[in-house]
Amino acid sequence: MSQPLFSSLDISQDLIQNLQSLGFESMTEIQAQTLPLILAGKDVIGQGKTGSGKTAAFSLGILNNLRVERFRVQALVLCPTRELADQVAIEIRKLARTIHNIKVLTLCGGAPMGPQIGSLEHGAHIVVGTPGRVEEHLVKGRLNLEEVNTFVLDEADRMLEMGFEESLKTIDEYCPRPRQNLLFSATFPEKIEQLAAHLLVKPEKVVVEAKHDNQTITQHFYEIANNEERAHATHLLLKHFAPNSAVVFCNTKAECQTLEQELKRYGFDAAALHGDLEQRDRDQTLVRFANKSLTVLVATDVAARGLDVDNVDLVINYHIAHDPEVHVHRIGRTGRAGNQGIACSLMSYKESHKVNALEDYLNFTVEPKALPNETALTKPVVRAPMVTIQIDGGKKAKLRPGDILGALTATNQLHGDDIGKMKVTAMASFVAIDRKKANLALQIISDGKMKGRNFRARKI
Repeated sequence: MSQPLFSSLDISQDLIQNLQSLGFESMTEIQAQTLPLILAGKDVIGQGKTGSGKTAAFSLGILNNLRVERFRVQALVLCPTRELADQVAIEIRKLARTIHNIKVLTLCGGAPMGPQIGSLEHGAHIVVGTPGRVEEHLVKGRLNLEEVNTFVLDEADRMLEMGFEESLKTIDEYCPRPRQNLLFSATFPEKIEQLAAHLLVKPEKVVVEAKHDNQTITQHFYEIANNEERAHATHLLLKHFAPNSAVVFCNTKAECQTLEQELKRYGFDAAALHGDLEQRDRDQTLVRFANKSLTVLVATDVAARGLDVDNVDLVINYHIAHDPEVHVHRIGRTGRAGNQGIACSLMSYKESHKVNALEDYLNFTVEPKALPNETALTKPVVRAPMVTIQIDGGKKAKLRPGDILGALTATNQLHGDDIGKMKVTAMASFVAIDRKKANLALQIISDGKMKGRNFRARKI
């Protein structure tokens, strides 16, 4: 059955036309169920997996309510991480292209405080941020939320997992009432219910079931005797399936770090992603995985939520997830956009209760199989095709992707096919280079000039 069209909504014609120009005609399931409620001004709880379209749902509600001539903060969106906040801000700006003079400001931890203070002095219509940094600006009197009419909590479950409950309640006290409250969450544990009861008024709840697609994701379960076997089993599965891109989910930060070191020892281009990383290291890891400079990302559930990477060939569950919903979110990282994906889960006898819960939730019987033959270990390691070069200059130095591309190809030693994804941030730029040409590219950047000056660069 086809989903309703955006044009059927009671929103401005400018927003409709912009949606059509972006190729958005039909609503996703969560949009179709939440948008009429949001546009009617109701408080809404939306439960749906990452990638279900919830960002566009609350963004359209915000933009429809906005009085752009009133240059005050009218909407606040809180996200658990800087990466997700950046993604949300980009989506809002994209949907608001036809609204003139709109300003969307991000306020996140891990970013310099000075530029944020300067931006706040100039004002904004919509603030997207992380709870800790938003709370800090509020307490120090730099951020005024007296005219907020929409308060959004995106990935609320993860914010509570990260310990932001008190910050959320403090921020709530700075926002006026009445206002519209929208809470989106992938899972709905008891603490979310308590938070929703505190923040929302007579909310409407929409649940879009997160079921995996048997046609695009093939699941394998492997029984192992003990924890000591897990690293070896992971090594074996990576050799057997030979993915170009894989995510291994661990339940703890310590497991992530240990497994990362083990896989590097085996020769894999691997990196860990967990909550103890410095923001700079986290940013570098995400850039490298997205641009194919890493083949294996070893991550905790909290760290990987909101991960925006296409074409993951293989997901490995180092342990069975504590919650069946989390298992579905994990394996949903692969098999996207109609591509075929593989999900492998390691299970021991001690995890029988988690397997039973998973069987009930997915309505199928888990049939563990033997691990692949040990001869797979003789296969060569699949190396990442690219290497990332970091340039110590970004938007502040007026660098653009075109400047970097021009410098790299100016001598005709490198061609467009040798250069992959680029990301330019405020203070640094990252460019993926074919592994065989990485040293040459590094030399070209180090010896040459961009914008009339030299920039330091290094492989990361």
